[in-house]
Amino acid sequence: MKLSTKITVGLVLGIIFGIILNLFFPQFVPKLDQYVLTPVGKAFLNVIQFVVVPIVFTSLIVGFSSIGNSEKVGRLTWKLIFLYIMTNILALVIGFVTAYILKPGKTVGDLGEVAAQEAPEGQGIIDWLVSIIPTNPFAAFSTGNLLQIIFTAILFVIGIRMAGDRSKPFLSFIESFHGIIEKITFIALKFSPIGVFALISSVIATQGFDIVQKLIMYILGLIIAIVIMIIAYAFILSLIKISPIRFWKSFQPTFGIAFGTASSNAALPVAIDNGKSAFNMQEEIAGFAIPLGTALKRDGACIMQTFNALFVAQLFDVHLTGTQIVAIIISALVVSFSTAGVPGAGIIMMSTVLTAADLPLAGIALVAGVDRLTDGFRTLLNVVGNTANAVMLNKWEEKGSVDTNQKVSQ
Repeated sequence: MKLSTKITVGLVLGIIFGIILNLFFPQFVPKLDQYVLTPVGKAFLNVIQFVVVPIVFTSLIVGFSSIGNSEKVGRLTWKLIFLYIMTNILALVIGFVTAYILKPGKTVGDLGEVAAQEAPEGQGIIDWLVSIIPTNPFAAFSTGNLLQIIFTAILFVIGIRMAGDRSKPFLSFIESFHGIIEKITFIALKFSPIGVFALISSVIATQGFDIVQKLIMYILGLIIAIVIMIIAYAFILSLIKISPIRFWKSFQPTFGIAFGTASSNAALPVAIDNGKSAFNMQEEIAGFAIPLGTALKRDGACIMQTFNALFVAQLFDVHLTGTQIVAIIISALVVSFSTAGVPGAGIIMMSTVLTAADLPLAGIALVAGVDRLTDGFRTLLNVVGNTANAVMLNKWEEKGSVDTNQKVSQ
């Protein structure tokens, strides 16, 4: 079987196994999860995380260095940021409108006292911008801070260009190291069906169904908003003459890992490989756009933050003013760029949006109870958005090259 098929089989079997454990053998769940499912899942994530940092760093240096001039680097960056902002705004609107129409906060029923939760403070826009600059590049590598690693890679690229011929030995070393990391990634991916099986079955088996039943409209509403955004991407790709079916088939292994692990970082190595080999994306764009999108592109976070803000407002019967709605949209946009690509990060950043809109933080405790059940869907959308934007950039560049060649021939 292909890797994508194996991952899909592992995902489906994991869901079925988790449901059987939760419904018929709940007494075995704690020990089985503690000694088998969680360790196997974490081991797989650790192996993937092992290659994420070096593959991001080397991909960016190889990708940037292969681009002929600095003007093209700037052009690609601004095109990508423009695409990110436009599609993020669309995701914000979809999340907001879906929650407004379905009103999930009004259907919760009696959950008793919603416990207040000590919510960590999210970063403001200024703090976030400053935090991109690492005080110690080695600390950025050791903690896996992708934004700081990207900043470090950009500084190295600038230094490589300025050093000229003296940088060739270092660049050769990076290219060689990049090739080695790609092979290690290929080995790690062999175990991805087992890792996905363990992670998804652990979630399904350990999550109680009582709170799920009471928050079913919240869960379904969030999933509906995510599906609408994925359909929107399919429509956008069709408009620019890219087959959505071809796009989905090319990145299917990436999407399977993203959903099963709820980590866009874990899906990054596969996404780069799928972009180059399956979709035939330009190598320089795949090595530049996909790592950058993994750090910055969060459609799932956009939908979650606006959807959750309206859910909390409905739950506590708060009538939002125009100022509060603007605060939700702006803060959610900022938060989407600063949410880490690891499971559960969206809940941590939720406090920033609720605080900006002056909404009760107590709602976080309620949403956190089912966060892991929707985390896989949000991560799937994050990765779909990242790869779709990279594909759109690739198409944009190809069209620009064709137009330029036509002008030259004329």
